[in-house]
Amino acid sequence: MVGRKPYMVGHQEFAALYRVQAPMVSQWLSPSRGALDPGTATVVSGVRYWPLGFACRYGTLTPRQKQLDEGVKARLMAEQGEGWLADLGDELPPMVGQHEIIQAFHLPSQGTLATKIAADGFPRADWFLSGSRLWLLATVLDAVPELRARARSVVWEPDEHVVKALREGTYDGPGSQVLTRGRHARYPR
Repeated sequence: MVGRKPYMVGHQEFAALYRVQAPMVSQWLSPSRGALDPGTATVVSGVRYWPLGFACRYGTLTPRQKQLDEGVKARLMAEQGEGWLADLGDELPPMVGQHEIIQAFHLPSQGTLATKIAADGFPRADWFLSGSRLWLLATVLDAVPELRARARSVVWEPDEHVVKALREGTYDGPGSQVLTRGRHARYPR
């Protein structure tokens, strides 16, 4: 499994597996429904993602079983390339999105990273899920020498404290939590 990425899904892909609209996954996560435990997801850049193995098994865990679309599963695996079928979040290698990368390199703005990505000056994303790019932390760190060589103004020096927290699963910076929206949101008093 070393060097290979696990197959993953976001809200849109999770919904497609069960032939429902993406907002239904949010309803499954709703405290009033309690059908899908939010703790089963990994949060990257403020968004929930699940290992494909868990998402496929989810339909058998509900009181009213849901039918998995095997064709969607096969398509997702083909789109993601060579990988492995993870089931639990603790099996996952460290993953990062734009929020974590900005913190790890102390980039001055999200625009700096977005420009680098748009100009093909950043490693190709390991996943493109539900409209977001995600990378294995190792993919980003392996690219540091090339990023430095092509840099004009950014130093591309990883903050070892942030990298260590990402590796250990203790990162609590920007993007590490999902902000609940809608009627179940809890606002600070």
